[in-house]
Amino acid sequence: MSIVTISRGSYSRGKEVAEKLAHALDYECLSREIIIEASEQFNIPEVKLIRAIHDAPSILDRFTSGKERFVAFFRAAFLKRLQKDNVVFHGLAGHFFVQNVPHALKVRIIANLEERVREEVKREGISGEEARQILVKDDEERRKWSMQLYGLDTSDPMLYDIVIHIDNMNVDDAVSIILHTLQRACYKTTPQSQRILDDLILSAQLEAVLVKDFPKVSAIAKNGEVFVNIRASLIEEESISMKVKRIAEKVEGVKMIHVNIVPFIIED
Repeated sequence: MSIVTISRGSYSRGKEVAEKLAHALDYECLSREIIIEASEQFNIPEVKLIRAIHDAPSILDRFTSGKERFVAFFRAAFLKRLQKDNVVFHGLAGHFFVQNVPHALKVRIIANLEERVREEVKREGISGEEARQILVKDDEERRKWSMQLYGLDTSDPMLYDIVIHIDNMNVDDAVSIILHTLQRACYKTTPQSQRILDDLILSAQLEAVLVKDFPKVSAIAKNGEVFVNIRASLIEEESISMKVKRIAEKVEGVKMIHVNIVPFIIED
């Protein structure tokens, strides 16, 4: 059993690869479902959230701590879906959240711009120049989105285990490569790798319930023991610690919690 994340640009055939791979493995194939769940928690209509992805994250600036809240909710919804294993995910930034999960195979599908232009012309019935402008803009906005929200560039090959250039093969060839890679023992779920994922999930769930009150929160979990860092005034340390512990007690899986207040630094 394992997890596969597929990162792809527009018209790079990554969606087709993901769907065929999931069918071959008899895995669940996820993409839009995660955005729906995150948008419901974030209380933003799905259409606005999708538009924000393509038009850079400026829409989130209209909401208090929009960036932090969206990241927390998306991460929590995404990781929770991975807990049962046997999942292929394609779409928004999933690979960012499983960088340290050993049984998660992170794949990047790339294609030459001219091939993508031809595909968009064929599907959308527009001119080649218009298609090229749309794709270039879309790539840049995706890069801005990931840099703004996660501080990472989706084009960085270090984020992936394998990068597949789809122009040199067809979809079935790409699926075959991924299936072959998944046979390696390092991508099989073990009790140790599952524990890493479970700890990530608990951290994400806790951040998601705390972020409304504490936008600058981070949590690290290990076997039910959670360490929470919150940026705030030391004057409020006692009241904040009590509030965090009350909230955390309601999160399933939390056995012990430690709260650390990181004081604001006021520059002259």
